Amino acid sequence: MERKTVTSSNIESVGYKDGVLEVEFKSGKIYQYESVPATLADQLVRAPSVGRFFAQHVKGSYPERAAA
Repeated sequence: MERKTVTSSNIESVGYKDGVLEVEFKSGKIYQYESVPATLADQLVRAPSVGRFFAQHVKGSYPERAAA
């Protein structure tokens, strides 16, 4: 999945395709979140604080799995 670099102290890049949000962290770990609405993914990359938005609206709210 193609990801776009974002400005964040913890998140390196974010990608979205067919309901799956993919987040690459600065640590190098990549996680995928399922059933995420496209509007939420768009709001994430446009948020003034990507990390804060992710913590408040994505983490713990959608099924998560480590990407291969």
